Amino acid sequence: MTGTGSEDKTRTAQTAQPRRGRGDKAAAIVQAACEVFGRDGYSRASIDTIATEAGASTRTIYNHFPGGKEELFRSIMQLSAERVRDEQLAQLRRYLDPERPPHPDDLERDLLALARAWVGLMTDFREHFSLVRHIYGEAGHIPAEVLDAWQEAGPRVVDREVASAMAALGDRGLIDVHGSPAQAAVHFMALISTEITQRSYWGVSPLPQEEADRLTAAGVRAFLRAYGSAG
Repeated sequence: MTGTGSEDKTRTAQTAQPRRGRGDKAAAIVQAACEVFGRDGYSRASIDTIATEAGASTRTIYNHFPGGKEELFRSIMQLSAERVRDEQLAQLRRYLDPERPPHPDDLERDLLALARAWVGLMTDFREHFSLVRHIYGEAGHIPAEVLDAWQEAGPRVVDREVASAMAALGDRGLIDVHGSPAQAAVHFMALISTEITQRSYWGVSPLPQEEADRLTAAGVRAFLRAYGSAG
């Protein structure tokens, strides 16, 4: 026998509430894991610490992430990498769209704008880059499949898109990629960010804006000296 309309609504609300609670708890676990892994690194972080900071039990964490610490780390790294990747690609399309390469007179301006936007992401996504800093420091202790999943979610996608942008610049005669757009992409990203990354400890201690701007400008000029078209 079916219930009244009000009884049906009550049962629906009672059924829906656990789902909302489960989603909220999962979000709390992910946020706590980001903070703990970013602070303590992969090796030192523990499920107990994450549970405490999330206000959850360890059993609840394993209910959401049966693979434990490895699965949780892989999940948050993929999610975080995807967010940063999407922002990087948005900036790439804004300043260096492979479909609409810049006018020769605007190339240095657009490369510099892209470089500064990307460097600024270390501040905008500080938790992510804290995780990345620990990845490079603890790569030997992190499961290979976790490292590969992170690379596939973010860095490799960005590398391919930057290489495509470099190829488009080469096709237009704006730069000389010396037969390897992928290598040009690697050099561009290294020149605009490596010194800033190292000196700021992956954004943990940001450089003064004036100094960061000086370094990105120097990186862009060095790139153009190496890859600028002679024609």
